[in-house]
Amino acid sequence: MIVLKTRREIELMREAGRISARALQLAGEAVQPGITTAEIDKIAYDFIISQGAKPSFLNYNGFPATACISINNEVIHGIPDDKHIIKEGDIVSIDLGAVINGFHGDNAATFACGKISPAATRLCDTTREALYIGLSKAVAGNRLGDIGSAIFEHCASRGYGIVRDYTGHGIGSKLHEDPSVPNYGKPGKGARLLPGMTIAIEPMINEGTEETKVLRNNWTVVTADGKLSAHFEHTVAITDGECIILTQC
Repeated sequence: MIVLKTRREIELMREAGRISARALQLAGEAVQPGITTAEIDKIAYDFIISQGAKPSFLNYNGFPATACISINNEVIHGIPDDKHIIKEGDIVSIDLGAVINGFHGDNAATFACGKISPAATRLCDTTREALYIGLSKAVAGNRLGDIGSAIFEHCASRGYGIVRDYTGHGIGSKLHEDPSVPNYGKPGKGARLLPGMTIAIEPMINEGTEETKVLRNNWTVVTADGKLSAHFEHTVAITDGECIILTQC
C-alpha cells in the first residue's frame, strides 16, 4: 500500500533528508587513498548521531554498519571494514540514510578517489545524469514507468547495463515502503504518481552486463562480469509541480 504524506510529514522527512545528505557529503569528502571503509563509515555514524538521529541502515535486517560502501565492481551493500582500503583510481559508492522524528532519508552517490579512468568518469557522469533525468519525470500525473524508462533509455543508449534485480522504493516512516521504483519500464505504465508520495529514485548502472551476483557474506552485490558499477540516489516528494529533493544539505 502506498502511503501519502502530509505537508507536516514531508517537512519531517526533509530534516531526515538533510542529515542523510550531509552525512553522505562528509563520507564522500573522506574518500582518499589509504582510508578504510570502516573509517568512512564511522565518519557518517558520528555525524548522524551528533544530529540526534539514528542511522537507518545499522542493524536493518542484520546489516552491520551505518553505510553501504561499495568499491569498483561492487554494485550495492558493500560492508565497511578495516580490510577494504581505498586506493587511487577507485570509484566508491556510498549509500546511507538517517531516521529522526519517525521518518527516514536515504541517498547515495559514487565518489572518485583521486584521478580515475575516462571509462569510470563516463560511467559515473552517465549514472548521475540518469538520476536527474528520472527526477524530472517524478511529477504528479506521470507513472512510475515514465521514471524508469527515462533512466533506462539514457543509460542503455550509451551501452550500459541497467540493474534490474534491485530498485528504488517508497520511503517514509519505514525505510522501504511501496512502491518499488524500477530503473526500467514503459512510459505511461505503472502506478500513477500522486502529490504526497515520497520515493527514493536510485539508478544502479553497470559498465557491462546488467547481471549481478551476491557474495558469500550474503550482502554485497557485484557485477557478474567484474566490470565497474555506479550508484546515485535521492529521496524526493511528489508535489503538484516539480518534485522536492529531500536529501539536500
